[in-house]
Amino acid sequence: MSAVQGTPARAYVGLGANLGDAPATLRAAARSLRALPGGATLRLSRLYRTAPVDAGGPDYLNAVAALDTPLGPVELLDALQALELAHGRERPYRNAPRTLDLDLLLHGDTRLDTARLVLPHPRLHERAFVLVPLAELAPALELPGHGPVHALAAAIRDQAIAPAGLDWE
Repeated sequence: MSAVQGTPARAYVGLGANLGDAPATLRAAARSLRALPGGATLRLSRLYRTAPVDAGGPDYLNAVAALDTPLGPVELLDALQALELAHGRERPYRNAPRTLDLDLLLHGDTRLDTARLVLPHPRLHERAFVLVPLAELAPALELPGHGPVHALAAAIRDQAIAPAGLDWE
């Protein structure tokens, strides 16, 4: 089932950065998310520090945002990718370090599998850098086919993740 554009849906977006001034970039990205249609209800997890997964480079700062949006999943993806570009995101190779990474994790109860967008995010249930902040915002949330977020987060405790000790302001 998919949210119809105009009908608000709760979306969860993963935020990450490991190049440049990552804290400042993530703060600016959060302000930009809040400015999206329906973004005024934005909620943010704490910021976490994590090692890159399947890649090299400096540690990431990661968080998850929850927002109620009238944008459909593809329109929201377009907006997220425009924000990445505005913050200097380049895609020279898979898993390259990033000035800003915005991943659409969930969009209401939408299930989608296209070349451009898969929802729920296909690796969401395997990654501490999104599960731990997501569990902070919505511990009882059920991931289709995988179970409650809090249980999934507990199952990947072997992946290093720590609060970054930084504020959003």
